[in-house]
Amino acid sequence: MHPIVLAAAPAASSGRLVPAALAGIALIVVLITYFKVHPFLSLTLGSLLVGIIAGLPVADTVDAFVKGFGDTAAGVGALIAFGAMFGKLLADSGGADQIVDTIIGRTGRRFLPWAMALVGALIGLPMFFEIGLVLLVPVILLVARRAQMSIIAVGIPALAGLSAMHGLVPPHPGPLVAIDNLKADLGLTLALGIVVALPTIALSGPVFARFASRWVDVPAPELYVTGADERDTAAATTKDHADTEPRRRPSFPVTLCTVLLPVVLMLGKAVADIALDEGGRVRTVLDNLGTPLVALIIAVVVAMFTFGRGSGMDREAVASSLAGSLPPIAGPLLIVAAGGGFKQTLVDTGIGDLVADWVKDSDLSVLFLAWLVAVLIRLATGSATVATVTAAGILAPLATTLDSGQTSLLVLAIGAGSLFFSHVNDAGFWLVKEYFGLSVGQNIRTWSLMETAISVCGLVFVLLLNLVV
Repeated sequence: MHPIVLAAAPAASSGRLVPAALAGIALIVVLITYFKVHPFLSLTLGSLLVGIIAGLPVADTVDAFVKGFGDTAAGVGALIAFGAMFGKLLADSGGADQIVDTIIGRTGRRFLPWAMALVGALIGLPMFFEIGLVLLVPVILLVARRAQMSIIAVGIPALAGLSAMHGLVPPHPGPLVAIDNLKADLGLTLALGIVVALPTIALSGPVFARFASRWVDVPAPELYVTGADERDTAAATTKDHADTEPRRRPSFPVTLCTVLLPVVLMLGKAVADIALDEGGRVRTVLDNLGTPLVALIIAVVVAMFTFGRGSGMDREAVASSLAGSLPPIAGPLLIVAAGGGFKQTLVDTGIGDLVADWVKDSDLSVLFLAWLVAVLIRLATGSATVATVTAAGILAPLATTLDSGQTSLLVLAIGAGSLFFSHVNDAGFWLVKEYFGLSVGQNIRTWSLMETAISVCGLVFVLLLNLVV
């Protein structure tokens, strides 16, 4: 690990910094968990409290928050929007159903949990967690009933794939914000994220499900009656207008190639930056195509034809699908941007430098510290996104002392920590409980422990990668 070099002196009295940061985080936690205040407002009020206790003038505190808000929105807002457009087209076209049906249709009962993990990962790659969960639930219930298996045996692997992609792999909001805050290389982080995510999904999904299905052996609840009903319900939950339903679905090869297109473009840029000489024609082309914004724009444009027109949508249906993708992300965008404002307030008070000084004088690994900070915020707030953006803000000064590979691993360590032990203050906890028909105790022994397994396995693989990167 490279030595930590401290930045400029803190802008506020060092004796006030820790109480200020703790008070700000505590206020955010109480507002979100007890008073049920929206995270956007909670993060804004928390930022103001941090600045006031730290001794910053109110005007400077507001300026810091506004700067962080604007920088974060500018850095990741468009990427989140294009990712939402891509995911909506995938759902509305029936492409997601095509992936599910093809993989499951070619899998025997013995390997069904592994197939479900793959389905969850593929669906989770371009989609937000909540959208992917709503899409996957009817499929999980159908597969469990047809195979006469416990809902846990097939559901946990699918959710593991979905959740791991959400926490570790861009273009999801959490990883994007951490990449932006820590100035990490997106292509390299994406590549390392996939390397970490795949074995993490295997262990926390199919392997863990073998034990969890013995602890909690419950059949799939009778939420749907027939396969046709399930398909219709899955489609209805991802469409704003019934008349947008396509007459056919894109083929599996076309769907898979389209889903992987932005990933391939961004990975191509990462490989080119490592293997090719700067200034060469090939590297220039790959660098341009692999720029995250360009890669997602290309993916959306291609999806308009492969998913949209290729599934029988007319121009109005494609336009309606794209328009319908944006309103649901208004909340996440504001939360992410407010998290950036909270981060900048912490930076301007100097708390990040104080943390850097503490780490320098301790034997604690920076990667483990990043994971631990994210874990504590996740347990307190229940939000993986809030945990990611807050931890990234606190640890931002450390990133300036690390090389590119270690900075990417720092992003992944934070992402892994943000998934730790989902419980009653997490909306995802209640979604899974209600969909699967579980009690609170059963949900803790399955879903909550699965999230913990993802977090711990993710940290272990990040630390192992740190030995070779």
